[in-house]
Amino acid sequence: MTSPDDSSTHDATTRHTIRLPGPALAMCYLGVVMLPLAVALFGHAAPSDRWERAAAALGMVAVIAMAVQFVTSGRFNIVSRHLGIDRVMAFHKIAAWWLLVAVVLHPLIYVLPTWLEAPALGRERLAFYLSSPHYRSGVVAWAAFALLLITSLLRERLPWRYETWRITHLPLGFVALMGSVHHALTAGRFTAASGLPPLWLATGAAVAVVVGVLYGWRWLKLHRRPWTLARVSPIAERMWELHLEPAPGTPPLVYSAGQFVWLTVGRRRFPLFDHPFSLSDSPQDPGVKLIIKEAGDFTSKVGALVPGTPVGVDGPFGEFVLEGTDAEAVILIAGGVGIAPIMGLLRDMVAKGERRPVRLVYAVGDPANFACLDEIDAARARLDLHVLLLSETPAPGYGGEIGLLDRDRLPSLLEGLDPVQSVVLMCGPGGMVTAVSDALLDAGMPMHRIIYERFDYAAGPSRLDRRRTRRLAAIGGGLAVGVAMFALATS
Repeated sequence: MTSPDDSSTHDATTRHTIRLPGPALAMCYLGVVMLPLAVALFGHAAPSDRWERAAAALGMVAVIAMAVQFVTSGRFNIVSRHLGIDRVMAFHKIAAWWLLVAVVLHPLIYVLPTWLEAPALGRERLAFYLSSPHYRSGVVAWAAFALLLITSLLRERLPWRYETWRITHLPLGFVALMGSVHHALTAGRFTAASGLPPLWLATGAAVAVVVGVLYGWRWLKLHRRPWTLARVSPIAERMWELHLEPAPGTPPLVYSAGQFVWLTVGRRRFPLFDHPFSLSDSPQDPGVKLIIKEAGDFTSKVGALVPGTPVGVDGPFGEFVLEGTDAEAVILIAGGVGIAPIMGLLRDMVAKGERRPVRLVYAVGDPANFACLDEIDAARARLDLHVLLLSETPAPGYGGEIGLLDRDRLPSLLEGLDPVQSVVLMCGPGGMVTAVSDALLDAGMPMHRIIYERFDYAAGPSRLDRRRTRRLAAIGGGLAVGVAMFALATS
């Protein structure tokens, strides 16, 4: 998620700018989302009961919260560099749930008092809201948001390509937001009697600008600043390393080791067709390298790409970096293709002459999945590096350990290191990340010293995830309190 700022000139020094702590960012979010309630308080709307005011407040909050979703989608560094991509995406998903609650309850609470006194009349009133042309834009927005959320929840089960889902996600979100803005302007109880119309117009315009930046300006940059595929090298079973070079006139990519980019290939250089891949090289070296495993519709064709193919590179993004840490030791953990950002970090440490102790754990399902072993072995001569190779299954000629990275292996990994003064950077499948991060916490490592990226969330949340979820849920609680105060304050 880089904003309208030029991502290709994103300098590593931006990592040292002042960052707002999480609570301050939460207060900023609450202030922005509840801004229409503050504006409405100074209006002169006709008297109404508390249920109607609560329903109106939910609708107003939903409009702004829906707009904010467009900038918490992981594509704006101005947002993600404060929190990291993992936390930003977690917020985006959790915010969708309290947004759903507001959208569903908005029409229902309007009719709730009537429904409780006379159910038949309540149903009639609800049917009027859903069928009247006066409220049609709101109903369209409601339906678009419902489809957006349902298709997002069922994305893994739908017979769709990932790109097909992406293509539907954007227009559904845009229709939901613009329909909500129109509904607020034409049917909002507090709109006509307050200063809300400029706010609703500004909200719609801001989202239009965001979409224009994401899919207009970035499309233009992908074509005006193309990159070229120099070569594709097989490095393990169904795993490839892509070497990219900037085309003439394209500035080099300035990034930090461990970050990622969004990649598009050939004629499909459009943001809706991009895919995220970790940078697996050191910023000290020219060009860019990506390690990609065949695992889906797009990646299954990576090995067939022809050198000279134009590619689009959008980035860098992410906070999976060593910069800014004061740790006395570095622990790198890779699972499968999670070796991609880990190799970027390792290569960068070699290039910079890292002097801290470094531990590397590389776990795969089968020894044929190991990549870059010769380079990892050569790094031992340049770094204070200890390597643990781990395969779930044995194979002829393989001399490493067999099994999973579990609690029994952590003591040897941490031997000679102070967990409190060490930092862990881990990338791999969700099950491994969840189990290992929880085990590291039990071994005495502070939460803020564990940094990870994962491929999926099928294994359930880690303890760090649950702590983040509780904090994010508290923001939803703050919105509920704001709605309640609005309903009571204007009585």
